[in-house]
Amino acid sequence: MSNDSKLEILLSTKPRYRKASKKGKKIILDEFCTLCQYNRKYAIRLFNKANPSKKYSHVYSQRGRKKKYNNPMIHSILKDLWVATNLPCSRRLKAIIPLWLPHYRKQLITQEVYDQLFSISPATIDRMMAPARSKFNKKGFTTTKPGSIIKKQIPIKTNQWDEIKPGFIEADTVAHCGSSTLGPFVLTVNCVDISTTWTVQRAVWGKGERGVLNAISQIEKTLPFPILGFDCDNGSEFLNWPIYKYFTHRKRSVQFTRSRAYMKNDNAHIENKNWTHIRQYLGYQRFDQPQIIDKLNDLYANEWNLYFNFFIPSAKLIDKIRVKSKTIKKLDKPKTPFQRIIESPYIPVETKNQLRKQFRQLDPFELQKIMSQKIRDILNLVHQSTVIHLST
Repeated sequence: MSNDSKLEILLSTKPRYRKASKKGKKIILDEFCTLCQYNRKYAIRLFNKANPSKKYSHVYSQRGRKKKYNNPMIHSILKDLWVATNLPCSRRLKAIIPLWLPHYRKQLITQEVYDQLFSISPATIDRMMAPARSKFNKKGFTTTKPGSIIKKQIPIKTNQWDEIKPGFIEADTVAHCGSSTLGPFVLTVNCVDISTTWTVQRAVWGKGERGVLNAISQIEKTLPFPILGFDCDNGSEFLNWPIYKYFTHRKRSVQFTRSRAYMKNDNAHIENKNWTHIRQYLGYQRFDQPQIIDKLNDLYANEWNLYFNFFIPSAKLIDKIRVKSKTIKKLDKPKTPFQRIIESPYIPVETKNQLRKQFRQLDPFELQKIMSQKIRDILNLVHQSTVIHLST
């Protein structure tokens, strides 16, 4: 039967269907569905439609719930907040809305839009922001610039997690640049031994090759064990010929390796120490006065090094097991780097005795007191410089 014939039957049967009782409608529907080979629900929609069309693809209305958030202003405001807060996920953006929306001044917000933005769900945000995700990239204040062709000379290493012998170092730089990487500023070269978690820091001015090399040389002299391996990211401050020659052109060459590009977790040991040993104490302010370098190095070489290595314990990851949807991590007993060195069979007895003697002469409360005063002096110097810049 053709569609035109079916339409004729529908138009002739529809008046009778509208006037029939409930029982009569059932009989008419049975006859109509048998004759036209229609699904019962589809036939009911045809009978209830005001003006059935000859184009059967449009004889029924769109199903589903009516869109609640169809106001273009909602999408515009969500996009502005999403871009301004560096492209967070929908759950974070949902939490950002009540914090940022009262300060939104780009366009006048009606009370209806205001209420809808507060009630919108993360899943709805995901659907609304899906078309814009491919058009924007995250912003950041990263100071890592790709190294030159020397990258081909330095192998990638990703199996450093199982190192049990002291001397395999991970290194990174912490940029004290504030909210802008323009102009010169102070950086901290941060190093951690994977086996013992022993850390050493030195401050440098900018990312020049000679300055970073000099800092690494000073760090090596203070370590209680020889360097066997040096692992870093792909920043040009480490991947350069002076540092490459420094490690490889010696009687006992050091294993010089790097992480994979854009794989931050390859350097997870030092990334963790950047936060716990640097950022939590010095914050994110901009250090752009050269005199801060001497003050920082005085702090790093004395109280800082002793405080963290002798008195601050940390737990190391032993094993990680996946059980269904959960990841269970097994950690060892928290120990200080000093305790791990004492327990290590690879450290000479003379070195251990020297460290024990040094440990007995230290007072952690006094170290903390001196550290606090020196940090206050550094931050006061930064604050004074900021005031001068603002006044000029």
